[in-house]
Amino acid sequence: MNNSLATLLPGLIVLSSMVPGAMIFLVREESHLLRTVLNLFGAVLKLLLVGVMVWAVWQGNELESRLVIAPGLELVLHADALSVLFATLSTVLWLITTIYAIGYLEHSPNRSRFFGFFSLCVSATVGIALAGNLLTFVIFYEILTLATYPLVAHRGTPEATRGAKIYLAYTLTGGLLLLVGAVWLRTLTGPVDFVEGGVLSGMPPELHGQLIAIFALLLAGLGVKAAIVPLHGWLPQSMVAPAPVSSLLHAVAVVKAGAFGIVRVVYDVYGVTFASELGLLAVLSVLASVTIVYGSLMAMTQDGLKTRLAYSTVSQVSYIALGASLLGPVATIGGLVHLVHQGIMKITLFFCAGNYAETLGVHKVSQMDGVGRRMPWTTLAFTVGALGMIGIPPIAGFVSKWYLGLGAVEAEQHWVLLILAASTMLNAGYFLPILYRAWFRPLPEAWPKEHVFDTRFETMGALLWPPVITAVLCLVAGLLAAAPFSPLEWAQLIAKREYGL
Repeated sequence: MNNSLATLLPGLIVLSSMVPGAMIFLVREESHLLRTVLNLFGAVLKLLLVGVMVWAVWQGNELESRLVIAPGLELVLHADALSVLFATLSTVLWLITTIYAIGYLEHSPNRSRFFGFFSLCVSATVGIALAGNLLTFVIFYEILTLATYPLVAHRGTPEATRGAKIYLAYTLTGGLLLLVGAVWLRTLTGPVDFVEGGVLSGMPPELHGQLIAIFALLLAGLGVKAAIVPLHGWLPQSMVAPAPVSSLLHAVAVVKAGAFGIVRVVYDVYGVTFASELGLLAVLSVLASVTIVYGSLMAMTQDGLKTRLAYSTVSQVSYIALGASLLGPVATIGGLVHLVHQGIMKITLFFCAGNYAETLGVHKVSQMDGVGRRMPWTTLAFTVGALGMIGIPPIAGFVSKWYLGLGAVEAEQHWVLLILAASTMLNAGYFLPILYRAWFRPLPEAWPKEHVFDTRFETMGALLWPPVITAVLCLVAGLLAAAPFSPLEWAQLIAKREYGL
């Protein structure tokens, strides 16, 4: 690859959504066509640029953009196998979510403000994915917090304002803890670049106590967005946001940024072997396991559909942290591939929840009797996503759980198999009753608030096709898991590099 392109490409990928997003803020509210063109142009351009990056990294090219922001402080965007995995997920799902959001918010006020922050949000997420050092990560991590706050508060209702304030309080506190940990670490080591295998393994024993304390700060800061118990309280409260925002929070941006950050710190700052020697992985595995079980138990008690899905996210995202906490390449593969698989499954579920709400006024599980006969394609997509979350083959979720189970055996942590089994049964406990109601209970006399958008489809086309597409991706990711360029293939590549295999 040309050296100038290799230097510019990571920066161009971030700017490809940031610049259209800034322009969207200036678009008049009634200029629907111009706003749509800017949205789709940014999303498609980013997808094309990421495609070039995927091919370049696969070929072994080095892609890095550096910007000196002060003496000794550099903003670094670097493309490696791990960043490509997360950036590709974010870019593909952003395009699909953009199409969904255009339809969902067709008659909503303040659309230019919404889509402007929407674009800034994905810019920050991709910046997190491509961050080449801890400083760059922290900067984009905080930009993500500020960009998502207006999205959560978009409706402007008292409930939306309250949920947004809770979200902001949690995430700003987490960001402060992350910043303190990053600054403390920099005083010990100097600039902290992300390096496969970690950069701290040679630190003298007298600093190990400080490194443990720093890890606690970093984990707390990242654990807020990753919704690790007891730092998860913001997530159910943020469900007052519109469905595209909920999809963004759970599948593409916020919770994934936290989980991705934990992976970066464990593998590329501390190094998984050194983290194990310090006893840090044992603590992380316990926290992840508690979160997995707690989130599932709470999901079973929720009648609100989005709230049930929110607690499911609390549980499912911690599979990523669990995979990072088990010493061995197989568990690493399971955790990393779940970064992608959970994203496509959960975005499918939230798209469907938004369709039920917008088309029928259905917001609760108890209102879903017979919904499968009224909205069969939406419910079929929901079914695929739900069965994938349970871990039913050949859907993507089965691949994640299979590798996590094998990784637990490899690491001789057999108790993790009990956690995975309990989680699977609990997943079934809160998803199967929804499917039973949707497909087998009789239709109600009337829906809470039915809208007929288009007589050719069960709902508006822009709302219907995104969950159908992502449901197909859930199946493809499972059925073609061994294919080149699949999420599993990339996870295996990352694991080999991290463990020096």
